[in-house]
Amino acid sequence: MEHIVTAQAAVTAFADVMEPTDAELDAIELEMPAILAAVDLLDAQIVTLDRTASELDAQRVRRARRRLLTARRQVANRITAASLPGGAA
Repeated sequence: MEHIVTAQAAVTAFADVMEPTDAELDAIELEMPAILAAVDLLDAQIVTLDRTASELDAQRVRRARRRLLTARRQVANRITAASLPGGAA
């Protein structure tokens, strides 16, 4: 009979490496408006899956799509502005 043992030591050995770094957490925080806007768009699309979309549903999807595009643009602008060297030429 073989004994089944846990690999707890092997799993916990990498626990420090598995946690997100501060830079990764900052990147997630920077992208959070776009993530939330994407969730809103998915919610609006899910509502229309099981029924015929009304004009109100279509308007909700359009607004959510515009909010997502705006949030993505703002995130891209912040990332670009942060990566550019400062100062005037």
